Amino acid sequence: MKAKSSAPGKVILFGEHAVVYGEPALSLAVDRRITCNISTANLETSVNGYPINKEHHSYILECINKIDTDKKFKIETESNLPSGAGMGSSAAVTVSTLGCLRELLSKDLEEEKIAKDAFEVEFKVQGNASPIDTSTSTHGNAIMISKEKKEDFLWKIKKDKNIWNIHHQDIPDIDLVIGDSGVHSSTGPLVEKVRKFYEKSNFAKEIIQDIGDIVRKATDQLKNQDLEEVGRLMDKNHRLLSILGVSHPKLEKLIRGARKYSYGAKLTGAGGGGAMIALTDEAEKVAEEIDRRGGTPYIIKSTKKGLVTST
Repeated sequence: MKAKSSAPGKVILFGEHAVVYGEPALSLAVDRRITCNISTANLETSVNGYPINKEHHSYILECINKIDTDKKFKIETESNLPSGAGMGSSAAVTVSTLGCLRELLSKDLEEEKIAKDAFEVEFKVQGNASPIDTSTSTHGNAIMISKEKKEDFLWKIKKDKNIWNIHHQDIPDIDLVIGDSGVHSSTGPLVEKVRKFYEKSNFAKEIIQDIGDIVRKATDQLKNQDLEEVGRLMDKNHRLLSILGVSHPKLEKLIRGARKYSYGAKLTGAGGGGAMIALTDEAEKVAEEIDRRGGTPYIIKSTKKGLVTST
């Protein structure tokens, strides 16, 4: 018995940090994927030739626990998705592994079930998580996550007191460049920094609301394929994130360079380092500017393809 699967990475295009306060966020699946091949084994479960262990294979181990089986597996993974560049590599490996295991064991491959299980795996491994990465990797195309149920609703995910509504967004394929700053950032302290500002300042509350408005406008303009307006909204979104204090000098340097050949550019993810993203039809020139400024560029496209499985 054997099965194969692949799942895409993602980028958050709009809505970072504001999503914590009930505003929407927009995420796109990208054409970098993690592939998983699984066959049954006799003696022990292995990953890429090594015995499975919690230190190196925590997401895969939790996927197996989620499936609830005593079987042993030979698991092989391949990836062209960079780790630590804000493209959801942990979500992609989780979704790909769950999909492959369910295909192998002839279990239900319903998107909603896989997305919810993948979120639970990430939450358990990380101690906290948002379902935006795992839902995007499962469904593909683009998703909007919000507190309210809207048009094109896919599924609802609940955890403790939190409720997230996941919605399909039909976005045309676009060209993007990620710029990895090489500066490590931790999401928790950045979220806490914004929270303190938010609780003390009405100005911060207005910024969060403005970001939510940008997400809604940008989603409409993407559907209309008005990339110039989307780019302007990206620039505006980034200015607001900078005011919230979650940018970084290295990110600013990369963004300034990328904007020469882009419709717009902004940080993506938590900020404080990490990665930026540019919307462009001159990807090679943007990549050169990012490289020249000491970042690592990745030329990517959005994709409609989410989790894919086969036997």
